[in-house]
Amino acid sequence: MAMITVFRASISRSLPNCFPNLLSSSSNRNSAPKKNKLLCYAASSHTKTIRSEMSFCIGTHMIPHPKKVERGGEDSFFVSDYNGGVIAVADGVSGWAERNVDPSLFPQELMANASCLVGDEEVSYDPQILIRKAHAATSAVGSATVIVAMLEANGKLKIANVGDCGLRVIRGDQVFFSTSPQEHYFDCPYQLSSEIAGQTYLDAVVSRVEVMEGDTIVMGSDGLFDNVFDHEIVSTVVGHSDVAEAAKALANLASIHSMNSEFESPYSLEARSKGFDVPFWKKILGMKLTGKTYKDGFFFLNATSDQVLCLAGGKLDDITVIVGQVVKSQHISLLNEDQTVEAHTEQENKLES
Repeated sequence: MAMITVFRASISRSLPNCFPNLLSSSSNRNSAPKKNKLLCYAASSHTKTIRSEMSFCIGTHMIPHPKKVERGGEDSFFVSDYNGGVIAVADGVSGWAERNVDPSLFPQELMANASCLVGDEEVSYDPQILIRKAHAATSAVGSATVIVAMLEANGKLKIANVGDCGLRVIRGDQVFFSTSPQEHYFDCPYQLSSEIAGQTYLDAVVSRVEVMEGDTIVMGSDGLFDNVFDHEIVSTVVGHSDVAEAAKALANLASIHSMNSEFESPYSLEARSKGFDVPFWKKILGMKLTGKTYKDGFFFLNATSDQVLCLAGGKLDDITVIVGQVVKSQHISLLNEDQTVEAHTEQENKLES
């Protein structure tokens, strides 16, 4: 059975890991990289088969909304070492707080269910089916956006996304692949829900990407992508060789931008480009909220038309960042008649003992 950890952002934390080890729940765990060992077993063999397999080296960091630190925020995520590795993020819809519902419960249960179903035979290592089964098993009231990515040992990355969580594949100093947010209208993303009116796994955008050794995957809630431009993500990743430090740096950058009322954020630029002409009553009925008033962004209302005239600055929100570097391992099979012995190696300075 795959080893799995589910996280809720109770504190700002940074976690490094290279599969196949399990992420520890202790915060700020830092270990000096160690040279990997080659484990060999004696065998009189004349046949040697070497196959390369892809896997993730993972770093994570979470920063709750400044007003939700004590409650731990409303993002949740999990990572698993099943096959080449599985990563997922769910972002709870804060508007449920207006109905006295804890918005963190739905994404937390959704991720817990998904983590338990990763190796399910019916899921068949399909992120869209994993979303379907995890959603069906979730009984908590609420809703959430969600993204799941599964890496196959042959280097195929399979992604399913509902809403505005996102993923970037960085190759060298360029964004090689990016997901696009799904929205009914500006700031109202698709979301899985306990209500019949919500979206389902059938609404997920499914993508398949061929990744290479050395590629970096950046996954996050919209708290990252609403506050950090792609070119900033690339420069931050390129500037940090350690995935945990890269995740921490990205989360911190998003947090700094979110509190800057003068920063021209991706969120504010998109709002203005679309005229931000969604009336207030639609916001109340259907918008994904991250605070008592809209997204706690910096904006101004026209009292006579109840339309937003100007929106500027970052967007305060929960921030979840997962950085995964694609590494290659080699399995060496030594064959002697009906006896097979395997040795496993990982890239040096990539795998923690």
